Amino acid sequence: MTVLETIAIPDSEYIRLEAILTNSIDPPAPLKQRFRALFTLKSVKSNRAVDIIAKAFADPSALLRHELAYVLGQMKNPHAIPVLNNVLATLSEDPMVRHEAAEALGAIGEESSLETLKKYRTVEQESSRVVRETVELAIERIHYELVKANTLPGNDDQHNNGGYTSVDPAPALEYITKATSDGARIKLMSTQEFGAVLMDASLPLFQRYKAMFALRNRGDREAVLELAKGFADDSALFRHEIAYVFGQMQHEASVPSLITALENETEEAMVRHEAAEALGSIATPECFAVLEKYKGEGVPQVVKESCLVGLDMAEFEISGEFQYAEKVETLV
Repeated sequence: MTVLETIAIPDSEYIRLEAILTNSIDPPAPLKQRFRALFTLKSVKSNRAVDIIAKAFADPSALLRHELAYVLGQMKNPHAIPVLNNVLATLSEDPMVRHEAAEALGAIGEESSLETLKKYRTVEQESSRVVRETVELAIERIHYELVKANTLPGNDDQHNNGGYTSVDPAPALEYITKATSDGARIKLMSTQEFGAVLMDASLPLFQRYKAMFALRNRGDREAVLELAKGFADDSALFRHEIAYVFGQMQHEASVPSLITALENETEEAMVRHEAAEALGSIATPECFAVLEKYKGEGVPQVVKESCLVGLDMAEFEISGEFQYAEKVETLV
């Protein structure tokens, strides 16, 4: 059973945050303010916060709907499962949003979600490769969580997250046992060995993601260069996750590959979107410049909106503000 540590906020704050997120105010709230309201509700984690987030799935912005699903997964509140099931089952929904709903079900980690996810794992069941691959990862993550709950004391989600607070689609690969010439056995992997697992398309996707997050946890330039090779993979989902990880790492060595991804007009929008937000997290002058370049007309809507949000994230990074969220009154 998931145990949530919720934050108590007054009714007036719930009403204010709902009005911002659902854009039921005059004048309308800019997208960046709505994102900040969403991340405030993410920190609250309550059932009422979930219900408010669910109302915003009626919004025309695929980027916002995608972010709603992501946040519901990060909250790990099982109250969100019916909402996410509905999003995943809506075949007319943007695959980027459905993918995020599937990933969120995996993040929440309830065994009851396995039956739902298994309906979307084959080509005959699901036409979108992005959704199928996400479902594969979500199923493996739930299996992993079930095993961990029975074998590891405390069931701590952060035990190998390298200090990151996100609920990741796969745990970091910690080691592979290898035999040595003198018969000894070691449990070490080099950055290059993690990189080899990352790029081995013959391996299960879950295993490759584990290598991806291991490289994220390494956090140095060498790890960034290994991760950047992932942009050559034929899976848009995989490439999008590389960009997401770069946003978490905030390492300047990733900026050239992220700019290349954002500027590639033949790249999938979900990858360009993630590259834009990653550049916003890194927030160098070069990042500001490229985000400004792609925030205007003639750019796919998801990419344009991501650049606008990325610019707001970049402003936050250089502002010294405590967190990317709306300021709220809390109850003691």
